[in-house]
Amino acid sequence: MHDPHDPYVRVRGAREHNLKGVDVDIPRDVLTVFTGVSGSGKSSLAFGTIYAEAQRRYFESVAPYARRLIHQVGAPKVGEITGLPPAVSLQQRRSAPTSRSSVGTVTNLSNSLRMLFSRAGDYPPGAARLDSDAFSPNTAAGACAECHGLGQVHRTTEELLVPDPSLSIREGAIAAWPGAWQGKNLRDILDALGHDVDRPWRELPADQREWILFTDEQPVVTVHPVRDADRIQRPYQGTYMSARRYVMKTFSDSKSPTLRAKAERFLTSTPCPACGGSRLRPEALAVTFAGRTISELAALPLTELAGCLVAGDETARVLTEDLTSRIAPVLELGLGYLSLDRSTPTLSAGELQRLRLATQLRSGLFGVVYVLDEPSAGLHPADTEALLTVLERLKSSGNSVFVVEHHLDVVRGADWLVDVGPHAGEHGGEVLHSGPVAELASVPQSATARFLFGRSPTAVRQVRIAHAQLKVGPVTRHNLRGVTAEFPLGVFTAVTGVSGSGKSTLIGEITEDLAGVERLVSVDQKPIGRTPRSNLATYTGLFDVVRKVFAATEEAQARGYGVGRFSFNVAGGRCETCQGEGFVSVELLFLPSTYAPCPDCGGDRYNPETLQVTYRGRNIAQVLDLTVESAAEFFADTPAVARSLTTLLDVGLGYLRLGQPATELSGGEAQRIKLASELQRGRRGHTLYLLDEPTTGLHPADVEVLMRQLHGLVDAGHTVIVVEHDMSVVAGADWVVDLGPGGGDAGGRIVAAGTPTEVAGVAGSATAPYLGRVLPPLKA
Repeated sequence: MHDPHDPYVRVRGAREHNLKGVDVDIPRDVLTVFTGVSGSGKSSLAFGTIYAEAQRRYFESVAPYARRLIHQVGAPKVGEITGLPPAVSLQQRRSAPTSRSSVGTVTNLSNSLRMLFSRAGDYPPGAARLDSDAFSPNTAAGACAECHGLGQVHRTTEELLVPDPSLSIREGAIAAWPGAWQGKNLRDILDALGHDVDRPWRELPADQREWILFTDEQPVVTVHPVRDADRIQRPYQGTYMSARRYVMKTFSDSKSPTLRAKAERFLTSTPCPACGGSRLRPEALAVTFAGRTISELAALPLTELAGCLVAGDETARVLTEDLTSRIAPVLELGLGYLSLDRSTPTLSAGELQRLRLATQLRSGLFGVVYVLDEPSAGLHPADTEALLTVLERLKSSGNSVFVVEHHLDVVRGADWLVDVGPHAGEHGGEVLHSGPVAELASVPQSATARFLFGRSPTAVRQVRIAHAQLKVGPVTRHNLRGVTAEFPLGVFTAVTGVSGSGKSTLIGEITEDLAGVERLVSVDQKPIGRTPRSNLATYTGLFDVVRKVFAATEEAQARGYGVGRFSFNVAGGRCETCQGEGFVSVELLFLPSTYAPCPDCGGDRYNPETLQVTYRGRNIAQVLDLTVESAAEFFADTPAVARSLTTLLDVGLGYLRLGQPATELSGGEAQRIKLASELQRGRRGHTLYLLDEPTTGLHPADVEVLMRQLHGLVDAGHTVIVVEHDMSVVAGADWVVDLGPGGGDAGGRIVAAGTPTEVAGVAGSATAPYLGRVLPPLKA
C-alpha cells in the first residue's frame, strides 16, 4: 500500500529507449535537474517515462472514444510510477511555425492588446466601436484586403524578368519563362501575334515590352510551328500568358518546391501599399492608444511597450495592468528586446521555449510537475541567473520542476540531481546518482562530476595568427546600425553577447560573395527532415552504400532484388501499410496528431520478403536499428560506410541509431549530423565554417569532443566562426567579437574584439566577467 502523502515520485523498472530497468525516487516540490552526456538516457527518463506516463494518466480520464485512439500510442516501458502529479511539458519544439505566428500570439499578449484597443482605444469622431477581432491581421474582420493580412505584396519588374536585355526573345531574354516546349510555345505564340522575337529585347518599343511582360490579357491565336525535317507539326490554338502572370501563377499554385523557388527569384517582396505593411484595415488603424496605432505598439520592444501603457479611465487601467503583468515575466527572462509582431520563425528554439515559460508563470497552476528541456539553451550566462529566479518562482508556487540541463550554473542551483550515464546509448541508461548536488562528488564514474567539481581553469592555448581579414559590413539590419566587423581568417573566432544583441544577424551577413571567402559552409540547427521518413542514414548518404551492400548479397541476386528493393521510400520492398515510414499517423481530434508503430511491420518499414535477405546475419531493418558505434564495428571492412560512421563518432554521435527518425533528433544533434556530413567530404581549398551555438544540448564532455573536431579544422587551414555562450569554448578561441552591451535596442554594436584575455578585461562588456572566471589568472 502506497502512502498517499508520500513526498516522492517513485519510478520502478523504466526501460524506455536505452534505460536499463531504472529505479529512482525524486522528491516533489523541489527543483530537480537531470544531467548526463548526450544520449545517456536523461530525456528518456524525464520526458519518455515520467512526462509520458503523466500524459497517459490524463488521457485515461478522457472520453472512451478518444481513449480508444490514444491507447494505440502506447504506455511508456516502465514497471510502475507512484506519487506522480499531472505534468506540463515545455520542450524545445522543432515544429515549423507559420509566418502568421508571432511573439504576440505565442504569449497571448496580442489578445490583451487587441482588447485594450477595442474597449479603451481613441476612436475618430463618429466611428463605431470595433470588436477585438477587427484588430487582428489573422481574421477576415481585421486583415488588410489588399495583402490578406500578410503585410507584404509580391511584385516583379522588367529588370528581374529580363536580366540580359541584349538577348532576343528567341534567345531566351525572358528568363522567368519555363524551359523546354512550354517556353518555345510562348515564343511561337508571340511570333504569331506579330512581335519580333529575333530582335534584341532592348530595341523593342517600350509599349510592346510592357505588354509582353505585364499584360493580363490572354489572347488565343493559331500557331503554325516551324517544321522540323523529321516530324510534322500541325497548327494548334495557343493561349498567351505574360511573364508576370506565369511567375505569379507558379508561385501561388505550384506544388513543386523547385518551381516555386525558381518563380520566387523573379519576385520582390514590398510592404503592402494599402496598409504600409501594418497588415490591418484602415478602420483599425484609425484607432489609437497613447497616440499610437496597434501596429506601432506591436512593433516596439516589450521593454518600451510596457512604458507606454499608461491608463486614462478605469476600463483602460484594468486592461493595461493586465498587459503589464503579462509582460513582466517575459522581461524577467531577458526577452524585453522582442516585439509582439516579431514572427516566430525568426526566434531561436531557446527564445521560443522561454516565451512559453513566461506564459506558464502567469497561468497560476500549482501542484503540477513542469518538465523542461534545456531552458538555458541560447542563454548568455548573464541571463541564466534570471532563469533560475523564474524556475524558483514556479517551485515556490507549489510545483515540482524537473529540468533536463547541461548548463553547470543551472545544475548547481538545483535542490536535487539525477545523473544518468555513465556513457551514451547502450553504454548508458543507468542512474548513477539521485540526491543532493554536493553528493555527486563521490561518484567516480560520473562525467558530470568531473566538470561540476573539477573547477580547473581552461588551459591557455597558443593563439593562432590570422593569415588575412574578412571585412563584414557596414550592416544595418534588425538592431545592427551600420556595424562593421573584421573576422580573422585561418583561426577560431567566437561571437558572443547577451540574447538579442545581434550575433546571429551579424554572422548571417557572411556570404560567399565577400572577398576572402572561397567556400562557405553554414551549419545550423534546423531539422534534417520533417517526417520519420528522413533519418540519419538517408541524410548522410550512408544508406545508399548500405543498400548496395544488401543488393550485392547472393540471396538478393538470386531473387533479382536491386538496390531499390532495400529503400523504404519506394514501392517494392517496403511495407505498404505504412508506405515505409514504420509509423502510422494517429489523428486525435482535439489533440495534436501523433505517430504509432505500424500494425503490420511493427516499425520495421519493410515487407517480409525483403527482410528475408540478410548480410552477416542481419536484415536491412536490423542494420538500421544499429547504433553508429555498433555499425562502425559491423561495417569496419566496408570503407565507404566506415568513413561516414567514423565522422559521426568524431562529433560524438555514436549513440544514435542509423534509422533514427529526424523527428526524434534535437537541434544540436541535427547540427552535428550536418557537420559530420561536411567532414566526410574531401575538403577542397580554404573553407569558412559558420556555426550558430554548436554546443546547444551538449554535456561538457561532449563539448570537448566537438571542440577537438572544430580546432582540427582550423589546424588543417580552415576558418571557424561560432556564435557561442559556453565560456569554456570562448576561452579556447583565438579571437572574440563581443556584441552588446544589452539586447534589442540596447545592443547591436561591437563592445569588444580581441583575444579572450583582452576581451575579459573590457569594462562594459556583459561577457567579460564570465569569461574572466574560466580563464587562468594572469601571471604577475
